[in-house]
Amino acid sequence: MKAILSVLFGVLSCILGDAQVPKLSSYPAAQGVLFLDFDGQYVQGTSWNWDGPIAAQASGLSSAAITEIFNRVAEDFRIFNLNVTTDSTIYSAAPHYRRSRVIITPTYQWYGQAGGVAYVGTFVWGDDTPAWVFSGLLNNNVKYVAEAASHEAGHTLGLQHQSSYDINCTKTAEYSQGQGTGEISWSPIMGVGYYRNITTWHNGPNAFGCSNIQNDIEIIGGSSNNIGLRADDYGNNHMEASMITVSANSFQVSGLVNTRDDKDVFLLPVNSPTNFRLNAIPKNVGNSNAGANLDIRISLLNYAGDTLSRYNPSDLLNAAIDTTLNAATYYIVAEGVGNTNLADDGSLGFYTLAGTLAGTLPISQIQLTGNINKGKHQLNWNYKSEGTIKNIELEYSKDAVHFSSLYIATESSRSFQWQPIEIGSTWYRIKLVSESSERVYYSNNVVLRGINNKGVSLNSTMVNDEIVVTSGKEYNWQLVNLNRSILHRGSPQAGVNRVPVSNIPSGILMLRLSNNNENLSFKIIKQ
Repeated sequence: MKAILSVLFGVLSCILGDAQVPKLSSYPAAQGVLFLDFDGQYVQGTSWNWDGPIAAQASGLSSAAITEIFNRVAEDFRIFNLNVTTDSTIYSAAPHYRRSRVIITPTYQWYGQAGGVAYVGTFVWGDDTPAWVFSGLLNNNVKYVAEAASHEAGHTLGLQHQSSYDINCTKTAEYSQGQGTGEISWSPIMGVGYYRNITTWHNGPNAFGCSNIQNDIEIIGGSSNNIGLRADDYGNNHMEASMITVSANSFQVSGLVNTRDDKDVFLLPVNSPTNFRLNAIPKNVGNSNAGANLDIRISLLNYAGDTLSRYNPSDLLNAAIDTTLNAATYYIVAEGVGNTNLADDGSLGFYTLAGTLAGTLPISQIQLTGNINKGKHQLNWNYKSEGTIKNIELEYSKDAVHFSSLYIATESSRSFQWQPIEIGSTWYRIKLVSESSERVYYSNNVVLRGINNKGVSLNSTMVNDEIVVTSGKEYNWQLVNLNRSILHRGSPQAGVNRVPVSNIPSGILMLRLSNNNENLSFKIIKQ
């Protein structure tokens, strides 16, 4: 009987198969296997066969589409000791209790209308129960099919849905939709990832309730699946840095950020003054870093390991350096960071660093200056460019961390004046984007302070030992942290007052001032 079934399986595979499926594998040395099955499959004897055998047709997708789907799914599972593959022989050779098959097929009628379906935990069942993605119902959209494949594979590895809840713990969505637009838009893989660029594993409430916090990475890599995370590939500090080999004034290295705390550190010797360019690109499948899971930040360190500068554009997932280096030893640090939409612990994945130590800087000597003239902030800037500038923006911030666009300048513009409506200090910088490479460059930061229209000012909102408050009136004040715990309180008099903060931990604080007529608040960053 077993021989007859094997022959039948072979005949149907030939009938349903697609000779165009490329054989791809993401990590052949892995202990576990995730098989993306595009060439059709005859399924029987599983928990799905309540109505008899299922003859699933081949996906009908092109080789190019299959390759992109593979690359998207492979990046989602890149951090795990798991081989994503399109090769059935690798799946067949894998341990039965450490493998999953995801069948990507237009054959959905046996189940009904759905993008895909899976039982939870089948990776360790050992009986070849597959998961399903119904490609036709997803209009054969490559991104949609890839998102569904990772989502259903997540179920086989033990995950429930990541859901959304309101402040009263009422479920507002079974599938969390994430947030944001454009390149840095994000949603959890176990939510609905069709409409956001970045989709990652998440640590948040699942479908069983707002207090049921599901850490996707811990579950997938945990003891129940017996696969774990891939080993760290590079040292985490400059004492353990890996030497970069420069050939013909250029180099390229690749790596994997596989945990929140992972930093990959590289040693770069520079023998003579040179122009240094570096592109740090997360693994992606197309324009605007489509399909990337990593928002990469690059730091440049000196010979002692002290940070000289950091590069992490707020609206891009990649980063770039264009600067002049003197002859010395430098270190380059690559790491994942969060952004407005993406949590830091989900910013993980593969990247490539490509650098050169020769050539002319397309943009250099960006200098911003500013002053206060009759209550208005006057900003002036200058720069040198070897090519065309695509975009010039004056950005501002109230905390020296989160910057927003204030003014889109023309290439001939060199100044801007305005009257801020917010109280307190304002930080400014110029952002330039080159036409040829679309690299982003920033000027120095300028902070302008002054007495606001309430008669209260701070010497600085970035403090170490004390907050200096100048006031024309008397107020009651409270200093609180983000948990709304009161750290200090008092009644400052008119004039200059000093609030000690040397014994308070670093972080964001709020200084609140009030009297019978006014309520003011200032955001403070304790360094």
